[in-house]
Amino acid sequence: MSAGLRRPVLARAGATRRALVGAAWTLGWMLLWGGALLMFAHRANAAPLTLAVSSGPVSLPIYVAESNGYFKDEGLELRLRECASGRECYRWLAEGAVDVATAAELLVATDTGARHDLAIIATISTSSYQIKLVARRSAQIAEAPQIRGKRIGTVLGSSAQYFLDNWLVFNDIDPGSVDVVGLAPDRIVKALEDRAVDAVAIWEPLASSAALALGGDAVTFASPRVYTQHFNLVSPRPVIERRDADIARLLRALLQAQRAIRADPAAARALLAARLRLAPALVSTVMENQDYRVRLDQSLVTTMQGEARWAARAASGVQPGVDVLRAIDPGPLLRVDAAAVGLAR
Repeated sequence: MSAGLRRPVLARAGATRRALVGAAWTLGWMLLWGGALLMFAHRANAAPLTLAVSSGPVSLPIYVAESNGYFKDEGLELRLRECASGRECYRWLAEGAVDVATAAELLVATDTGARHDLAIIATISTSSYQIKLVARRSAQIAEAPQIRGKRIGTVLGSSAQYFLDNWLVFNDIDPGSVDVVGLAPDRIVKALEDRAVDAVAIWEPLASSAALALGGDAVTFASPRVYTQHFNLVSPRPVIERRDADIARLLRALLQAQRAIRADPAAARALLAARLRLAPALVSTVMENQDYRVRLDQSLVTTMQGEARWAARAASGVQPGVDVLRAIDPGPLLRVDAAAVGLAR
């Protein structure tokens, strides 16, 4: 081949190589950019799940799961926010500040606020002794009938007030015959000590703290037939759908914590005492009255229906504004452990 002929061929070959190199660079940049976009999307989807946790013995499964590393074992990035009560946790949830919250079932059953998409996904503890009435003997209270005409402090609109109303009716006492004083949880014990009230209706561990503060002047009324509190995980339905994999990881970790509490209750007691800064003897008494099974059963529905009627009566007889069955979503727990769901279908 002559030199004249070789030059066009070489030129064409060079152009082809340049085109191939350009295409390779273009493909490389596309793959790199696509990978970056996928990584960004993964990180966005992997944002920590935020859980508002009420400080108390009812939250022990969460404490155990965190301490034993069960959340990490499940691959769940979880951010815990501690709140003073289930009511505060529930408020954060309603405001959209957290993804999941711990709260008593009453808050869901009586919520007639703007948000109707909040649902219970699991109960993590139940107790018929979680709420008690603690009174001062020096206020001439030794038996239930003597509570008439007395001042009783409680957290208004809470499960403690629900317990109080039912306790009064159970003991054939007209709720209108007592003076109910609304107090913040952190004011309960001091109000009883200072004689601002004659008795308090409050949950543990504040009930035991109140009794300890009064010493021999305390009389405690625990009535297991009056009310069984269900302490739950609550989340908005859009979060349940969008973060379904993380919700499943959360539930699996808590089921593992449930088994750990049953297998080594002494370690669980020590953890709870350290977490809440309580005396081991007090923690032992409180834990004996708690059922730390992760589940959803029909007693939750029955309790919530009664609470919805109670709230309706308090609102001048209007019909209950909450669809109790709609306020429970068994789907996530069914997918993780179907045997833990005992709701009537």
